[in-house]
Amino acid sequence: MGNERGDNSDIRYITEEELSVWDRAVARGFLRPHVADGTEFRRLQFEPNRFQGAFDPFDPNRCVATFRSFDTELTVPGGDTVRADAITGVTVNSTHRRRGLLSRMMTTDLADAHRRGCPVAILIAAEYNIYGRFGFGPATVNAGLRIDIQESGGLRADLPESPGGRVDFVTMAELRELGPDLHERWRRSQPGAIARKPYWWRLMTGEATLPGFDWKEPFAAVHRDASGTVTGLIVYRLDDNWNGPVPNCTLTVGDFLALDAPTAVALWRLAFSVDWVRTVDVGNLAPDDPLPLWLNDPRMARPGRENADFTWLRVLDVPAAFAARRYGTGGRTVLEVSDRHGWTEGRWALEVAPDGAGRCTRTEDPADLALGASQLGSLYLGAETLPRLVAGGLVTELRPGAAAEADLLLRTPLRSWNPDSF
Repeated sequence: MGNERGDNSDIRYITEEELSVWDRAVARGFLRPHVADGTEFRRLQFEPNRFQGAFDPFDPNRCVATFRSFDTELTVPGGDTVRADAITGVTVNSTHRRRGLLSRMMTTDLADAHRRGCPVAILIAAEYNIYGRFGFGPATVNAGLRIDIQESGGLRADLPESPGGRVDFVTMAELRELGPDLHERWRRSQPGAIARKPYWWRLMTGEATLPGFDWKEPFAAVHRDASGTVTGLIVYRLDDNWNGPVPNCTLTVGDFLALDAPTAVALWRLAFSVDWVRTVDVGNLAPDDPLPLWLNDPRMARPGRENADFTWLRVLDVPAAFAARRYGTGGRTVLEVSDRHGWTEGRWALEVAPDGAGRCTRTEDPADLALGASQLGSLYLGAETLPRLVAGGLVTELRPGAAAEADLLLRTPLRSWNPDSF
């Protein structure tokens, strides 16, 4: 951040007693009014040595920048997980920008994460051009859909069904009881998914409230198979909109989990059969979800609001990160990675066995491809392809054909997706 001027603000980990001051700075940074009772929610999240604050040297009680992180599990291609440093609550007040505050907090956090043994760090970037300079790259994509039920013709009649299965509406208390175990089983199958903290379910069901946001109870239903085991859930809200005497309501899906295709079909049939609903709005769907192909007219699955990058990822430990995931085919490629922060700097040989197990070690062999740390982050979960990055001028092919060969190694059956903000 070359043109930043120096700043002597006191950056440190805050105490639990300072949460109110810290929360006020977060609200200011995200351009939201401060809510007096927000501190109680922050207490649910609080962990010592994970909440950073920058304090104005002329007013030590005024927090002017914030940064929070917590450890979570991230599912990687192949179904294993890695420990990830999840970064959130990052703000710098407009009066204190361009002073290096974010750089100092990020440097501290990533160093701490590496010492804790986190192979990767993740965050959600509010602005595209901020975090690439810290070695983060877009690593998951969200694909929202808006579907007109009548125009689409609804779901096809020949889709797989769940013999003996059933769908039941549940209360918020039941959702808190049934949801966590279902999500734990589901997230192991989806590269890019992360664990949900207990307070996530309290927020979802209204037992806890997010400062500044009004919670309204949604509709929730679960699918059970013939044995009574919960295999999926849907959470949605409805608007009450009429064109004169004609109903024109929209059903907005807030959460959708399904362990198999028959479960997903049963839950989508529920969504498409609710009285008065003309449009189903799915704000966050996996980019390769088959739902459009299940419609009688797939053209009527129109792009929704959130068709963009979501989770960004930064590799901190190359050998640990790349040994955890699986690969598309056997082979070998050598990557020359540039990283001004040093975590991934150097030349790395990625070697994959025929069974898809791989390892990545330092080497002196000639490099096949040259790339930056942020591009390495985009490739790790399979969000990007090497030929596309080469075409975009973000990766350099040092040996003809190397990008296509390496892309076969890194290819994933499912594109990475994370349905959860954090």
